[in-house]
Amino acid sequence: MKATESDEVKSFRFLEPFQTIRHGPIMARYAPGYLIFDRGTQFNEEVIETMKDFGIQPMRTSFRSPWQNGVAERWVGNCCRDLLDHVIVLNERHLKRLMNEYVHYYHDDRTHLALAKETPAGRETEANSGASSKVIAMPRLGGLHHRYDLAA
Repeated sequence: MKATESDEVKSFRFLEPFQTIRHGPIMARYAPGYLIFDRGTQFNEEVIETMKDFGIQPMRTSFRSPWQNGVAERWVGNCCRDLLDHVIVLNERHLKRLMNEYVHYYHDDRTHLALAKETPAGRETEANSGASSKVIAMPRLGGLHHRYDLAA
């Protein structure tokens, strides 16, 4: 299967941040331990070798397991819709802080329909103590989203 022009553009856009910090100390300090690729042709040997040069272990999705792409694409899409479409990222440190906060929000506070509106971390629901109960809003991601609880 021949790579399309859009595949090549996607590959370049993926590698661009790594190319700009390739030789600096930033990459060594913040590099992930591994990076999961699908079996698309845009992730060729050049991409694999570049990741290895950074000390990142490249991993491919399992053969004939297309559902794995869907899981990753869903997470990236949620991250973009919930966070990245609404903020201007100032630098790499800012992006890392935002992503760290988003991962905590995603697991601890964000409800998921597939989990019957529960959170992956299993947040306990509080019993409603009556009509006079006050609801408090706790800002998440700099106030972009909120977690709501009953006041004590």
